[in-house]
Amino acid sequence: MTTGPGQGARLPAAFLASDTSSFVEFLGRHAPDALAPLTRAVTPGTPVDAPHATTIVALACGDGVVMAGDRRATAGNVIASRDIVKVHPADAHSAIGIAGAAGIGLEMIRLFQVELEHFEKLEGTTLSLEGKATRLAAMVRGNLGMAMQGLAAVPLFAGWDLATRRGRIFSFDATGGRYTESDHHSIGSGSYFARGSMKKRWRPGIGTADATAVAVEALFDAADDDSATGGPDVVRRIWPVVAVIDADGYRELADGEVEALVTDLLAHRRDDGPTGAVPMVGGSPA
Repeated sequence: MTTGPGQGARLPAAFLASDTSSFVEFLGRHAPDALAPLTRAVTPGTPVDAPHATTIVALACGDGVVMAGDRRATAGNVIASRDIVKVHPADAHSAIGIAGAAGIGLEMIRLFQVELEHFEKLEGTTLSLEGKATRLAAMVRGNLGMAMQGLAAVPLFAGWDLATRRGRIFSFDATGGRYTESDHHSIGSGSYFARGSMKKRWRPGIGTADATAVAVEALFDAADDDSATGGPDVVRRIWPVVAVIDADGYRELADGEVEALVTDLLAHRRDDGPTGAVPMVGGSPA
């Protein structure tokens, strides 16, 4: 978008006559090239060896919701990154994690963050959690052309619902389909193993502390069977990103907190064998 003759430093007229609160729609109308990372067509048959990111897990808990992601990105059989961050705040009360083509996914996260901030500034209020999930589904749908050519990026979205006062999880498919997950969910190549782990360990009303331990354990189990999922790197001290979203908003566990969870898990796995799990707080089933 360029300024016209005589406009000087003034904003282009399009900025002053916008009839939509969606930043993505605004760009699509007035600066479609800015959406190129998400909508650019790839020549059929062109091999694209882009780094891919896995695995993200999310669990509902009594006080909110927990989202966690491993740190590995791969390009074929090569580790492209050992410390990529795949879980980010979407806004003050929600989080987004991505799996699939890493570059597309990270661009989608940045655009989604701007989309939510743009709406809040124009409307003077925040979108509902349902509304945020719907906006994100539209962005995923906009990437369908690239997804059909092997550059799919699928998000996992979770947050604190200010209206119902509870944590909620939303999953998506590559066509923009949006699904509500009531208990827990995982995306990425290690998701099948992570879901199995969470299915055994999650329980209704689970506390936040236990939910963070279950999330780390699910990523550990995924890394145990999926080469594209990175386990905790105790040598380089690279830990999963673990975020808690509750009534107080979004916060990430400090490295020391995650390291303590990993240390407990490794100790129990050594003592009890490969199926050993960290006991729940208060003596709940291990």
